[in-house]
Amino acid sequence: MEQSWTIGKILAWTTGYLERKSDEHPRLSAEWIINAVTGLSRVEIYTNFDKPLTSEELARMHTAVERRGKGEPLQYVTGEMPFRHIVLRCEEGVLIPRPETEMLVDVALEALDAYNAQDNNAVRYVLEVGTGTGCIALSIASERPGTQVVATDISPKAIALSTRNRDALFLESAVNIVECDLVSGIDSELMGTFSVFISNPPYIPTAILEHEVPAEVKDHEPELALDGGADGLDVFRRLLEVAPKVLCPGGLLCVELYEDSLDAAAALAQAQGVWSAIRIVEDLTHRPRILSCTLAD
Repeated sequence: MEQSWTIGKILAWTTGYLERKSDEHPRLSAEWIINAVTGLSRVEIYTNFDKPLTSEELARMHTAVERRGKGEPLQYVTGEMPFRHIVLRCEEGVLIPRPETEMLVDVALEALDAYNAQDNNAVRYVLEVGTGTGCIALSIASERPGTQVVATDISPKAIALSTRNRDALFLESAVNIVECDLVSGIDSELMGTFSVFISNPPYIPTAILEHEVPAEVKDHEPELALDGGADGLDVFRRLLEVAPKVLCPGGLLCVELYEDSLDAAAALAQAQGVWSAIRIVEDLTHRPRILSCTLAD
């Protein structure tokens, strides 16, 4: 690539190259990469077609387009991902946030609003297990100021990334990030105080992960955050076991799960005999997505 390459020319070339590499959305991918390299918004890209790229920008474009052409997820290539009202850094080794997980946050916020309607002066505590980028914990903290969130992850990479995302959003006082397995590192004095216990655990059944998940996901995103065991419920069972000890009376457990696992998960929760309400929440495509359980008072 040479100095005469303009925004318009690089957009057309990148779109064509990624299309030949079977990118599902080549033009959108090209726009994202140009945005990451130049800082131009989507509108600015289309109003600056004649603007030449610097030699440094051209070199970064070349590297980014090569990575995308080899099938690396776009969010890893650009290094960021919008989620609800925030933008998060994304890095290889940490699960990329999915749009459907935004609904999981909605379920949690709905519960918090109901609690606050009863007593607006009480501090609400939320616990998230498997925070990854921090998308859930940081969304809750930013959208409901005053809420105290504890977020855990067993992956050092996830802990480092979610901490950087937290600090970039100036949420240090609202979100405490703990490296541990599930809830093992939680202060014992906080057990039984959480109004919401939330998680997007690894939930893809092993056979589905091996044979049906796209290579872009399977080859690049961490298996630790994807593989949920034979029925997709290995980690869910562990969450269900500790949930009654974590939540305050009337507290809510909400977990995102594989669509074919929701009925089995609800049956497991029902068998515990500690929940006053159990419901399955569908996503925007009307697929079962979230299990919501309210602890009896």
